[in-house]
Amino acid sequence: MSTLKLFVHNHDTSVDPSFLKTITFAVTHFTVAFTVAYLLTGDILVGSLIAMVEPAINTVAYFFHEKIWARRQQNATANAMNLKQNTV
Repeated sequence: MSTLKLFVHNHDTSVDPSFLKTITFAVTHFTVAFTVAYLLTGDILVGSLIAMVEPAINTVAYFFHEKIWARRQQNATANAMNLKQNTV
């Protein structure tokens, strides 16, 4: 919840970039999901229900994917620096 509070109250660089990226991803995903579901079914209610369930679950998964990916990149950078220091 503290990340959400930071996002609402502070619009500076202290906001977690993966959180901001997740929000924009969610908006895009909901829009695409609704459009596709509506075009396939022709029903606004069914399109809305599909657009609420699948993207909501996918957005949560995406947030954790981003966190894991960032940690992986951070570890790779640290390992590369350690390797470089050990060879000097």
